[in-house]
Amino acid sequence: MSPVDGETAQRVAIFRDSSQEWRRLFSELFGTFLLVVAAAGGGVVAALSHGAVSRSAEVAAPGLTVMAVILFMGKISGAHLNPVVSLAFALRRDFPWRRVPGYVVTQLLGATLACLFLLAVLGNAGGLGATQPGPGINGWQALLIEMVLTLGLVSTILGTASGVQNVGPLSAIGVGAYIVLAGLWASPISRASMNPARSFGPELVGRARS
Repeated sequence: MSPVDGETAQRVAIFRDSSQEWRRLFSELFGTFLLVVAAAGGGVVAALSHGAVSRSAEVAAPGLTVMAVILFMGKISGAHLNPVVSLAFALRRDFPWRRVPGYVVTQLLGATLACLFLLAVLGNAGGLGATQPGPGINGWQALLIEMVLTLGLVSTILGTASGVQNVGPLSAIGVGAYIVLAGLWASPISRASMNPARSFGPELVGRARS
């Protein structure tokens, strides 16, 4: 067995170790928290600063955040950060179905905590970065765009992942770049969420305040 094969086998064994599940769940919670702070926070800060944060910066922030999160915690949890990604890996049989509920719950919780943090620190500005259709865009148009964008994101992740690990410089760069590129052209239509957890957090916290 080559050193690379041995290292891969060791990482797979760690990933399958049930005693490490709490580490994986915390990583998903923290990673999703960071992602939503960047993704929703861009809209909040843009509103507070009267446009000092450009749309390009708003869409680049979550893509670069995802890139960083994959690199620093991908070997722990796989850095899914997205319920759709967890489901996709489970469907491809790279991820145990029994872990999907825990991942989804912690992702939703991380997104909610991120929006509560933004609300506490910056106030209820910019709709807390809620993912609403843009001006003149119907709900069905935004929904179809989100479906296509999410399909592209999942395809990029599955195509660049290696087994259960879902980490590595090329994977991180590819996924981050896709998020930025999708946001650059589609954020005026649907905010280019591509992530139910990212949309869930602002919606839940916003409704709780209304």
